[in-house]
Amino acid sequence: MLQYLSKRLLFSIPTLIAISIVIFSILALAPGDPMGEFASNPSITEEVRENIRKSLGLDQPIHIRYFKWAWAFLRGDMGYSFTSRSPVFDLILQRLPTTLWIVGVAYFIGVLIAVPLGIISALKRYSLVDKLVTTFTLLGFSLPTFFTGLLFIIIFGVQLNWLPFIYNSTLQVTDWNSLVLQFKQSIMPVCVLILYQSAVLMRFVRSSILEELVQEYVRTAYAKGLSGFAVLKNHILRNAMIPVVTLVALDVPAIFTGALVTEQVFRVPGIGALLVESIYRSDTPVVMAIAFIYAILIVIFNLIADLSYGWLDPRVRY
Repeated sequence: MLQYLSKRLLFSIPTLIAISIVIFSILALAPGDPMGEFASNPSITEEVRENIRKSLGLDQPIHIRYFKWAWAFLRGDMGYSFTSRSPVFDLILQRLPTTLWIVGVAYFIGVLIAVPLGIISALKRYSLVDKLVTTFTLLGFSLPTFFTGLLFIIIFGVQLNWLPFIYNSTLQVTDWNSLVLQFKQSIMPVCVLILYQSAVLMRFVRSSILEELVQEYVRTAYAKGLSGFAVLKNHILRNAMIPVVTLVALDVPAIFTGALVTEQVFRVPGIGALLVESIYRSDTPVVMAIAFIYAILIVIFNLIADLSYGWLDPRVRY
């Protein structure tokens, strides 16, 4: 196990280096200029713009800028935003609680809904329950989040006027009323994410259970006289959860990096909204930091998923 873990960690280092080079190169060569917002300002001369460019290090070759960024990132310094001149780490830290609240709660509830319903749907194949679950999965998986978000806004925000459709980032929870307002403004974005995430996960759970139900070891377990619950708990679930664990490992990093479309629809000031704003403004340090943090989380959770395979399936050997 330790030898396998060491090899994977050593393999992850060049992988992350390659990812960082690709991301940095794409952002450096992409169209757009951080100084573009000053171009229409007549009070800022070309000389002043050039001095600002030098102060940001944009006059240096791309490889020099990359090595400076990489060395600073290793020391915990993510640089400064081109537009706000604030530390990138502080900007991410300001948005992280909102993202964890909205996306984290949505994903947690989505897992609680998807796993049991996916199991029930597979065990009661072609029944009314299975048809209802399959229909829900098809709708949730097919409808894009921006469409369901706008639909929720029209129905619950405009027509019924039950819920606020613009997220109030200045709201501070200090008493019961403010807590209720916080929950009310979070309901729609959370439900939109639950609908999509639970549908995707439910589809995987159902498919994985169905694949295991026809295996010989399941028939043998039933032939030994084990109850249906015992066969499900001790045999089917452990093997069926392997592809589900892989899917969860790929999805969990999104809890930390936000939901791009949903945050834009409801004006949620999360990390996803920060990323979109930074791309629009050509704010390379912010985009680079968020993208590379996401890559690191993907590598880490993939490693966790690989290690969990051995616990789920004893046939897996490292």
